[in-house]
Amino acid sequence: MPTPTRPRSWFIRMPSMAALSLLAGLLVSCPSFAGAQEWTRFRGPKGSGQSDATTIPPRWTEDEVLWKVPLPGVGNASPVLWGDKIFLISADPKEGTRYVLCLAADDGKLLWKRDYPSETHHLHQQNTLASSTPTVDAEHVYCAWSTPEEFTLLALKHDGSPSWQADLGPFVSQHGFGTSPILHEDLLIIANDQDADSFFIAVDKKEGTTRWKIPRERLAEQNTCYSTPCVYKPQGQPAELITCSRAEGVVSLDPKSGAANWKADVLTSRACSSPVVIGDLVFATCGSGAGTNKCFALRPYGDGDDPELAYELDRSSAPYVPSPVAKGDLVFLWNDRGIVTCVDAPTGKIHWRNRVGGNYFGSPVRVGEYVYCIDVDGNVVSVAAKDTFELGGRSPLGETSRSTPAVAGGRMYLRSESHLTAVGQK
Repeated sequence: MPTPTRPRSWFIRMPSMAALSLLAGLLVSCPSFAGAQEWTRFRGPKGSGQSDATTIPPRWTEDEVLWKVPLPGVGNASPVLWGDKIFLISADPKEGTRYVLCLAADDGKLLWKRDYPSETHHLHQQNTLASSTPTVDAEHVYCAWSTPEEFTLLALKHDGSPSWQADLGPFVSQHGFGTSPILHEDLLIIANDQDADSFFIAVDKKEGTTRWKIPRERLAEQNTCYSTPCVYKPQGQPAELITCSRAEGVVSLDPKSGAANWKADVLTSRACSSPVVIGDLVFATCGSGAGTNKCFALRPYGDGDDPELAYELDRSSAPYVPSPVAKGDLVFLWNDRGIVTCVDAPTGKIHWRNRVGGNYFGSPVRVGEYVYCIDVDGNVVSVAAKDTFELGGRSPLGETSRSTPAVAGGRMYLRSESHLTAVGQK
């Protein structure tokens, strides 16, 4: 595959110590994670979608399911875990009430439910009123949702008692809300890319007070994006926050202040998937329902002071909504229409591309030697995480799903619209 030309005007390097420090060392790829580690945010620790658990089979029967429990309401949000507790959100599609739920990881028993009366409003047909995945730490679970009039961000203790709640203002979008918050040190961070005034914000995770807030650029269209940021740490240097939006492209921010380190204005359509760091490359995708999908591999330190476009992949491989996932130097792109592509991360060489069937709105996760993704019909499809194609299997959940699996304690937790299912270690 030829390396594309690299227009210099795409890339802007912001003068800062954090940006200069990228020249001193390579990026550290998002590491693998032990099966027992908490799954604290959308796509797990660091947002990499990876687990080294060895207890999840590539396929299973109904008899091998550990438990399956009904959930109040419906939603696309994924579960998150801390210790023996599962947290997730759901919503009543008729009344608009949001539910924050806590379940026992052992058997799925509902430990508590908190109701937040709200209202219904227009959504994309694939969206729900509960599509934002919470994030969790040792003390709190943090949730987000919106109506056209208000953007709610809140924190609850693990026993369900409230700590704080904030209104970030209106959220204007014909598709509805769906981006997820993340934690970094003492900050709760979330993107607010919408059709009105967009911004990126970090609040004090204990109090909910604003620590920094930066405006986002706007275009005539496709301002609403759903990309959840990724935190990475250049070797021996301060952490950086990687974000994606149609208006600004791929941007690196200082998580302590929101100041920009560098910017690569490469995205040509809406950003719905989340960026990931693999080796010394940042992978970001964009797309649309019309099939304008592209995947970009960026080298932030570049040849000098500018970030560099290493290569890009077109719609035949690139996903629109699902995010990339990796095993070592192998990158797996699971696109919305059921085509999976395995790419050599350093070079962009395609090892294989195969159709597995189905339509997908959740993201894949790599667990041990397999990559798993849930199609809209609720089939959990797996492929071997290697450079030759091998279908692992299909396991039906029996219900529509647009969610991403969570993995912790040797188990995989799978959210369908109104149920939660656990498989793996007994």
